[in-house]
Amino acid sequence: MRRGIRNWGPPLLLISPTVVLIGIFVYVLIGINTSVSMSNRYDLRPATEFVGLQNYVELLTEPRFLHSLVNLGVFTVCFIAGTMVFGFIWAWLLDKGVSAEGVFRSVYLFPMAVSFVASGVVWRWLLNAAEGDRASGLNRIFDNLGLGFLQNSWWSTPVWGMAAIAMPAIWQLSGYVMALFLSGFRGIPEELREAARMDGASEWKLYRYVIFPQLSPVALSALIIVGHMSLKVFDLIMAITGAIYPTEVPATYMWVTLTSNDYAKSATIATVLLVLVCIVIIPYLIHTSRAERNSR
Repeated sequence: MRRGIRNWGPPLLLISPTVVLIGIFVYVLIGINTSVSMSNRYDLRPATEFVGLQNYVELLTEPRFLHSLVNLGVFTVCFIAGTMVFGFIWAWLLDKGVSAEGVFRSVYLFPMAVSFVASGVVWRWLLNAAEGDRASGLNRIFDNLGLGFLQNSWWSTPVWGMAAIAMPAIWQLSGYVMALFLSGFRGIPEELREAARMDGASEWKLYRYVIFPQLSPVALSALIIVGHMSLKVFDLIMAITGAIYPTEVPATYMWVTLTSNDYAKSATIATVLLVLVCIVIIPYLIHTSRAERNSR
């Protein structure tokens, strides 16, 4: 018994500060937030009544919140599709062999080093909705190139303007997805490719039956990472458009309710966002845990 305590003692002492801090600043605060979301604290005054799930029912039937969910859905679909497609294509081109590969890797990865706020300021100008003689940004470029028909109002368009907001996010995170796919490509033994070619497999069959199955864990990881990032998007939208209705998502709506001192509603939105993120991440963690157990 003493030997077991002696073996477990130092590791427990080493991780105990981290466990305590995570317990306080993550799980305790989640509990407090959930408690506020079930109270009647709609202003600066302390809560006086427990209302249960009433705030959740009202929020999930509120047209404005449903509008923010639709915006988030459009942004998420465009963001995931764009980063996965561009990330894979860039990784495939680098894997096929290009000169100055290090330069291209740096160029693709550089946007990831820029904060969403900094890139949002630049993209706010690029996505300026003015057209004609007052055009700037991309609309001005289209006009100078004789492509005036491509000019549009960008993020000013209800709902589908979120696809335009996804463009900066795609530009910024595609390099990260590229790095994930490139590591997957480089992790496939060359012997597998040569064996498939020796068996008469065409290039398409090589990718379909050899390379793509090997890349599926990488693709799943990339999908989960960019998926949960899209659900929490806040700073990019605030930097480009601010907290306005046409580009409102749950995170920016939460900010609006918080600044108006409706603490119960903002806490309810935060809890719903947490649930959405858990829906994305928890199945992935379960899948990873089962895969690790099966591989032992």
